[in-house]
Amino acid sequence: MPNFKTQLLILILVLVPIVALSEPEAVEALLRRLDSKRSPASVQEAAAKAVLKRLLPTHVDSFDFKIFSKEACGGQSCFLLNNNNLSSRQGPEIQIKGTTAVEIASGLHWYLKYWCGAHVSWDKTGGVQVVSIPKPGSLPRVRDEGLKIQRPIPWNYYQNVVTSSYSFVWWDWERWQKEIDWMALQGINLPLAFTGQESIWQKVFMDFNISKEDLNDFFGGPAFLAWARMGNLHAWGGPLSQNWLDQQLVLQKQILTRMLELGMTPVLPSFSGNVPAALKKIYPSANITRLGDWNTVNGDPRWCCTYLLDPSDTLFVEIGTAFIRRQVEEYGDVTDIYNCDTFNENSPPTNDPAYISSLGAAVYKAMSKGDKDAVWLMQGWLFYSDSSFWKPPQMKALLHSVPFGKMIVLDLFADVKPIWRTSSQFYGTPYIWCLLHNFGGNIEMYGILDAVSSGPVDARTSENSTMVGVGMCMEGIEHNPVIYELTSEMAFRSEKVQVQDWLKTYSRRRYGKTVHQVEAAWEILHHTIYNCTDGIADHNTDFIVKFPDWDPSSNPISNITKQNQMQMLLALDRKRRVLLQETSAHLPQAHLWYSTQEVVNALRLFLDGGNDLSGSLTYRYDLVDLTRQVLSKLANQVYVDAVTAYQGRDVKAYSLHSRNFVQLIKDIDVLLASDDNFLLGTWLESAKKLAANPTERRQYEWNARTQVTMWFDNTKTNQSKLHDYANKFWSGLLGSYYLPRASTYFSYLSKSLRDNKDFEVEEWRKEWISLSNGWQAGTELYPVKAKGDALAISRALYKKYFS
Repeated sequence: MPNFKTQLLILILVLVPIVALSEPEAVEALLRRLDSKRSPASVQEAAAKAVLKRLLPTHVDSFDFKIFSKEACGGQSCFLLNNNNLSSRQGPEIQIKGTTAVEIASGLHWYLKYWCGAHVSWDKTGGVQVVSIPKPGSLPRVRDEGLKIQRPIPWNYYQNVVTSSYSFVWWDWERWQKEIDWMALQGINLPLAFTGQESIWQKVFMDFNISKEDLNDFFGGPAFLAWARMGNLHAWGGPLSQNWLDQQLVLQKQILTRMLELGMTPVLPSFSGNVPAALKKIYPSANITRLGDWNTVNGDPRWCCTYLLDPSDTLFVEIGTAFIRRQVEEYGDVTDIYNCDTFNENSPPTNDPAYISSLGAAVYKAMSKGDKDAVWLMQGWLFYSDSSFWKPPQMKALLHSVPFGKMIVLDLFADVKPIWRTSSQFYGTPYIWCLLHNFGGNIEMYGILDAVSSGPVDARTSENSTMVGVGMCMEGIEHNPVIYELTSEMAFRSEKVQVQDWLKTYSRRRYGKTVHQVEAAWEILHHTIYNCTDGIADHNTDFIVKFPDWDPSSNPISNITKQNQMQMLLALDRKRRVLLQETSAHLPQAHLWYSTQEVVNALRLFLDGGNDLSGSLTYRYDLVDLTRQVLSKLANQVYVDAVTAYQGRDVKAYSLHSRNFVQLIKDIDVLLASDDNFLLGTWLESAKKLAANPTERRQYEWNARTQVTMWFDNTKTNQSKLHDYANKFWSGLLGSYYLPRASTYFSYLSKSLRDNKDFEVEEWRKEWISLSNGWQAGTELYPVKAKGDALAISRALYKKYFS
């Protein structure tokens, strides 16, 4: 007969599976808690109506909005479109019901797109196209039985932890209000909310005897806050004024209030272990480690090598708990989901799974003591970027270090390198399929439309799937609107999208009419620019904006005859896509994944349709962007031609190609000046607008200029390791920064040819870095309004370079 201990063990083994929550049950429990925090139905309905009023004030009375329960929608989030039964032509024509205000706004957007042929994108990508919407009283009716669109997964996530610096940093409430409207219309219900956290940290650290002066060395400047938060740097671009701290806290409260009114669940920050240097003096026995260098030129301690409090230290839990509680005190009980990336680009000191598990448990303990229902949202970038460390035992140890259902992972790079496929669905941990897509806020036409249209469906329908959302985690926004519109739709689609058919409707909606030449252009763009399948993370490395810092005289391509060089340079463009690899492994290489000749053909089609669309702002944006893309890739080739001629000591050819490269910069600058959305002046003026005094004004402008150019520190002869990381194709930046850089470089190469001497690369670097630092500290004004006829300029440039 079994003894008592054996009977007890059997009883435990039998009971535990019964009481343990399955993955769906854990997610459902979380969703019920979050639903209980939502604003009342009347508040959400009013918020949705306000979105409509800002988007389409003429049609405020044409729609009836109602919040209804999930039970009426099978327990899921959804929206319903129905005709309003009217006895007269007065009153609302279309009724939209949704489980939250976000669902109502999504339903409104769906109706405007697919019944009225309208289009909504960021202002800086052309804005809205609503001309196609019929007048009130004449709106198209939906089918008699109505339409129900149900989310196949709960969440549509938005933002990267650095988007706040690359895109949002200089925003005021007016701009934030537009963004939250856009988010609601796209169905985003789980946005990151990182604004103003330095004000919270100031209060928390002062409770631990850290002074305001100590924090001046801890916080980064406004344009570099994201990296100070992650412990990559400190003090760079700072200090932060009290005005900035107070202003941003007020803004965060406005942001959160609006998100909550719309039924969104904001994701707040939590403690990752990044602490001021002064804490080590105040708590000498605490386990605080100074981290290694992160991309400084020479380890300058003024901004290098931050301090990390080990999660196993009891002080970690104290500070983490205090931070969560202070946020609740400031904002109220607005969420249960908190972001923390302690191990992002910062590996634990040992790969022992038991140790990693204890660290993860400590991180979560700090959250849960501040909010007993806390859920840890973690970026999964580390599993890709540091895959040599994060093997299956280490991944499991971290992912299973918290109670089941208390962690959600962002599969950050799933559009290119999905981790869910190689990790058994993150070993049972709920995850969100994410699009990364953009680095540094670079302006580059790029994407993988087919991956976007199928990836989320493949992940959700795969065996033992733990996918719970679709997300957009770009480092910078306001580019490639086609990518973000389709990604947002995938949060509502149960089946894969036929991209070619979708693009035809997209083209009609975006421009407000059918133009066959433009539709044909989009067909080409689908299988060229928007079909990058080489697995490379696209970071714009075009030579105009990321000019190669190298000495071409040290790597002559002697193994290639002049005749062969000419044959390669004159080859069909289909071969040009691999020209850089063919000529020499030593030549700089810009990312190119498509036939440039096909895209030139797409541009010709775009221009052919221009007479029908000349008044369209969305067309103008796309035309300027496409022309820029084509000319930029041409400039890459011209640069290679110039360097090849230099290495061959062909003075005449070198002079021709170097002049052509410089001229292309000038021509693209004029092109970009013809659209309001490609102007350096807008970025700089938005920075200065937030300043309260002349000192702040100079500081903010330096931050804004430095981020998009040198980025980090430099010496007299060494550029920043991050120079041009956040490069931009902006008029003003090309003419005043990229142009003199290329011109001085080519002038030194010319001198080398004339004097028959080696290229004086050190002298060029000295001159250029001095010019750059002067530009960063400059105060020159740049236009904030477009000038010139974009269509006429694009046609002239096409004729000049391609006809």
